[in-house]
Amino acid sequence: MEVYSHSKLSLYEMCPEAYKVKYIDRTFPELPSSIHAFLGSTVHSALENLYVELMGGKVLDLDEVIEYFAREWHDTYTLDIRVPAGENVENFFNKGVKFLIDYYRSNLPFSKLTVEVEKKLWFPITDGVYITGYIDRLEKHKDGSYEVHDYKTNGKMKEQKEVDADRQLAFYHLGLQDLFGEDVRVKLTWHFLAHNKKVHSSRTKEQLDVLKNQTLALIGKIRNTTEWPACGKPWCDWCAYKALHGVVNKSEGGGSRKVFTLNDSLSKWL
Repeated sequence: MEVYSHSKLSLYEMCPEAYKVKYIDRTFPELPSSIHAFLGSTVHSALENLYVELMGGKVLDLDEVIEYFAREWHDTYTLDIRVPAGENVENFFNKGVKFLIDYYRSNLPFSKLTVEVEKKLWFPITDGVYITGYIDRLEKHKDGSYEVHDYKTNGKMKEQKEVDADRQLAFYHLGLQDLFGEDVRVKLTWHFLAHNKKVHSSRTKEQLDVLKNQTLALIGKIRNTTEWPACGKPWCDWCAYKALHGVVNKSEGGGSRKVFTLNDSLSKWL
């Protein structure tokens, strides 16, 4: 049995060498998280908690959402998290607070149609080959249709044509078809939190068939690959894997970074 995900396929497309090290040789080391990934996971955790409480009948107020985010940040932040040179950890914390404030105010009163958060999907794309992934939040509408919500914390906002061609959420549509039948109606929604905007898309049966064929062709290409070059792109030198070989985060003064105190930062929001 073979198992693929959008991120696994994307790694091959971006850098065959890294794919080989991670998924074939299985010698890819455990790497410290980047501050961007840490910000994303902590914001996701706060939004997940917001909707878990909502499904339980409680609507959190804004202070409770921010307090939860701050606790998660404080409890899970570690000094080995990689921060780009010249960047300040507190600025990333404040970004997260702003994302949550904007989201809260833009989406209140919150939809009570959420049925699951962090829903794992696992479905066959052909015999012996499976696709897996996690839906950030899944809603079921009164007409029986579903809406997939995905939160993005990176600074780049995709244009409509980009989300219409996006593979990740289209995989989620295929996964819901596997659960609820081919006729299930699915709306795909991206939340670009840095811009406080959301973009919607959908897929036709024909588009999903094309996606299946493209994915199987890519998997076939991976199976037949004999040379595994590094990507060679401008960001190659910033690769997290290569960071293990000498890239060390330091503060402006040349010493180790310190965890900032949250109290002063929180006081401006609460």
